[in-house]
Amino acid sequence: MTHDLTLPSGTDVAEGLAERALRDPHRPRFHFTSPGGWLNDPNGLTHWNGVYHLFYQYNPLAPAHHRIHWGHATSTDLIHWIDEPVALVPGTTGPDRDGCWSGVLVDDGGVPTLVYSGRHGDRELPCVAKGSADLRYWTKDRANPVITAPPEGVDTTAFRDHCVWREGGMWRQLVGSGIRGVGGTAFLYESDDLRTWRYVGPLLTGDAFQNQGELDWTGTMWECVDLFGIGDGTDVLVFSAWDEGITHHPLYWTGRYQGDTFTPTALHRLDYGGRYFYAPQSTRDEHGRRIMFGWLQEGRTDEANAQTGWCGVMSVPRVVTLSADGSLHQAPAPELTVLRREHVEVTPGPLTAPYSQLHAVRGDQLDIETTLLLAPGATAQLVLRETPDAVERTVVEVSREHDGTGGTLRLHREAGSLDPTVDTEPRYGELPMDPDGRVDLRILVDRSALEIFANGRPLAARIYPARPGEAVGVGIGAHGDVTLERFDAWQMASAFTDGPRPLWP
Repeated sequence: MTHDLTLPSGTDVAEGLAERALRDPHRPRFHFTSPGGWLNDPNGLTHWNGVYHLFYQYNPLAPAHHRIHWGHATSTDLIHWIDEPVALVPGTTGPDRDGCWSGVLVDDGGVPTLVYSGRHGDRELPCVAKGSADLRYWTKDRANPVITAPPEGVDTTAFRDHCVWREGGMWRQLVGSGIRGVGGTAFLYESDDLRTWRYVGPLLTGDAFQNQGELDWTGTMWECVDLFGIGDGTDVLVFSAWDEGITHHPLYWTGRYQGDTFTPTALHRLDYGGRYFYAPQSTRDEHGRRIMFGWLQEGRTDEANAQTGWCGVMSVPRVVTLSADGSLHQAPAPELTVLRREHVEVTPGPLTAPYSQLHAVRGDQLDIETTLLLAPGATAQLVLRETPDAVERTVVEVSREHDGTGGTLRLHREAGSLDPTVDTEPRYGELPMDPDGRVDLRILVDRSALEIFANGRPLAARIYPARPGEAVGVGIGAHGDVTLERFDAWQMASAFTDGPRPLWP
């Protein structure tokens, strides 16, 4: 079995990190985090016999991206999670001695099977592990790696991360990669048994689209590729743009997957937060929904992470559907409402002041739903995590173009923290808008984790007020003709019990 930590003192170290993490006022309480240490990509996401399984990249011994394990958590409602035994631990020898990197879980005739990237030095190659019926214990295949090298004769920039599915009696697999001098790509393979793979070719390369404005660059390598169908005949290819070790942003193509190729129709940003929603993975649950998680990266220093004993947050689960304009619509899973507690409703009507504090709405764990009607040229602002002197404040801004054709969603973090070491750069993206100028906003504030959904377009980010206990104010304002159609806010309970979380049983 592979679930035991390799060092005798490993459990003591992990427990110490978990205790330190609990004391950090920036640690989210209803977003999933590991007990302590490092968390990054969601892996092996599945709904198996009525239980959601979230595996993830994990270092239980330090809040640092080093010698990565596979953490594992389970839930029956997508909100409350139980920490399970560590699923994969790097070997003392073999192809994954330097880390068990990202991958997926598939059902191989009733046998749960992981396909993941084993790392040894600068080599990252596909490996396989077979699981127990409850998905808690895993045995690595002796034949690993099951693909021994990238495609022959191709100058690749990297070769890792997997999307695997069953099609026409065969297994098919995408491996994230890039062709030097050409662009990012996903290499297509096929197999009868998940162990012997035949190279088919690139499914799509990053030079497939030109003149896409801000999206004319899709990275020198595509990480964490995810291919799925949605709606009536639309296929989606999700990837995270990577360049020489720097993570940039998640993107997706819409188009048509047929035969051995993907024919794209449009390229889109998956989340306007850029790297703050990275390496997403999705699954279709037993209710027929497409559920997606992403990694909310930190915006503070490695030293701060080391001091607090933890690093990395998972997004809330998102339900992904197809919009009428052919793009993806994203919304928090409705199960999240079970954590709502005290409710405040603000009286609707025209917003006549540039800014007003909402004294009845305060906190650092909030769920806010509001609908605004913007006339052409108007702007509305919702202020979060504001100190009484307004020195620290984070601003969500929505604006409508003067010609009324569309709008913009902006997140201003420039005054979000007095700490000069944290990232406070703004984030923004295009906002689709109906002719009446309606903007439906859903904002989740969970201490340092922030997720905004505006007319189905998401923007995730991290904020770290230097005075977290005081930065609990909320306000609203407008410039131009803006009507508040509704405003509801709830205090959010924690998804975890108080005290250090037990590690693995």
